[in-house]
Amino acid sequence: MLIHGAWHGGWVWEKVEQKLRAAGHAVHAPTLTGVSDRAHLLSPSVGLSTHIRDIVALAEAYDLHDVVLVGHSYAGQVVTGVADRIPDRIARRVYLDAFVGDNGDRAIELQPPVIAEHYRESVEGPGFGWLIPVRSLQVLGITEQSDLDWLSARLTPHPWRSYIEPLRITGKVDQVPAEFIECTAWKRVFQAHAEKAALRGWPVRTIATGHEAMVTAPDELTALLLAPAYS
Repeated sequence: MLIHGAWHGGWVWEKVEQKLRAAGHAVHAPTLTGVSDRAHLLSPSVGLSTHIRDIVALAEAYDLHDVVLVGHSYAGQVVTGVADRIPDRIARRVYLDAFVGDNGDRAIELQPPVIAEHYRESVEGPGFGWLIPVRSLQVLGITEQSDLDWLSARLTPHPWRSYIEPLRITGKVDQVPAEFIECTAWKRVFQAHAEKAALRGWPVRTIATGHEAMVTAPDELTALLLAPAYS
């Protein structure tokens, strides 16, 4: 199951999804409540717990087991919350340039201070106090014009509550093996999370691309997902 980050939708995994299906895997790439094709459900009450419920409900509705749960960027928080609630359904959790949070952690506090302050300022200004406006794609490592055009037409504001709502977990998440994939060819905003993962004994692998690896390096990313770090 592939979980997108802020501003995106399940469609962002299109290239990777096709490759995983061709390799014989069943794939789900849902869109979280309040963004992209589900932006009509956006409200100030949509937060991290909403997004965790989205994925738990999907897993239960389809009676999914042995799930490889992949979370990009913000969705690291979602992966942790979901694996803590339904560890019996999750075989492996993969953090793709993503937050590695603990109980009580807020996503906004897991970012470098300069970036967190930029978020707060944008929320108070064009975000009307409850939205995170779409960030520049160039700062996320997107350089190809075709990728810029494809993404820009689809991104939507992200609910601020998801970044300030604390992650609540019981510790059951530790039952599920985890690994980290860091995108190293940009600002390495998630380097601290890769280091945290390594300290916890998780395998840490890298892709020499920007933050949007599913768009800019789908072949390399798919290869890593098909070759588990745990064996």
